[in-house]
Amino acid sequence: MIVKTRQAGKGVSYASPIGSRGVLRLPPEHAGLKVSRHNPSSAMAHCIAYYWRVSWDLRGRQPHLQETLPHPNIYLVFEDNRLTVAGVTTSKFTRILAEQGFAFGVKFKPGGFRAFLNSSASSITDRIVGAHDVFGADGNALEAALISSCGEEAMVAAVDAFFLRRVPEPDENVELADRLVNQILHQPQIRTVDDLADRTGLSKRSIQRLFREYVGIPPKWVIRRYRLHELIERLEAGDPLNWPDLALELGYFDQAHLINDFRAITGYSPADYQRR
Repeated sequence: MIVKTRQAGKGVSYASPIGSRGVLRLPPEHAGLKVSRHNPSSAMAHCIAYYWRVSWDLRGRQPHLQETLPHPNIYLVFEDNRLTVAGVTTSKFTRILAEQGFAFGVKFKPGGFRAFLNSSASSITDRIVGAHDVFGADGNALEAALISSCGEEAMVAAVDAFFLRRVPEPDENVELADRLVNQILHQPQIRTVDDLADRTGLSKRSIQRLFREYVGIPPKWVIRRYRLHELIERLEAGDPLNWPDLALELGYFDQAHLINDFRAITGYSPADYQRR
């Protein structure tokens, strides 16, 4: 079971699968943690990154506090016999794992869920909605199918079949949104939206419109979050850091702005985090 699941300062939210980039607290080795991923059918590969399942077993042990930095992805999540859609969350994920349980879901590529909404992706940012709110009675039917499924493979098959009946029409903006987000992730030289515009040949305004409509959050947010992910990796490595130079490298005006942003999203100063 999950004793408590929350997003700092917001209501209920779901963390991305454990083991992804940006995890602040990994479960202890005795948690019996199991993580698996499954590729979607090729017809949905342009929208869906993968199907995933996370399970844990902390029976007879202390609960574990898991914290994760957010990613620019929308998720379909099945947990505690309930199927929901989780929009992009702008704050840190905080959840307490206790006893025994699991979560199963779908990670959509940036922009990949837009075809299933009657509005922009930003309309569900920082929100959790029932699958029936997006898919109607078919969402309830999928929830029932997952409740009655016997095992992980059956869940994967049920969800894959569900989306194969709903393959969206081709939309070049879905591919573009995913490509731009991945460009930000893999090119740390991109520190500002202007940098992204210069590298892609797109106007700054068109990039901002695309991200609002298809990804759900501004491009500046994605850049800052991925740069903070890089900082966490460096802190985890334990290497000495030149903070003034690092702040400029990560696209911040100065060291103070970097530290304040890090504390605002993680709840810790970089020094406190490294000591932990």
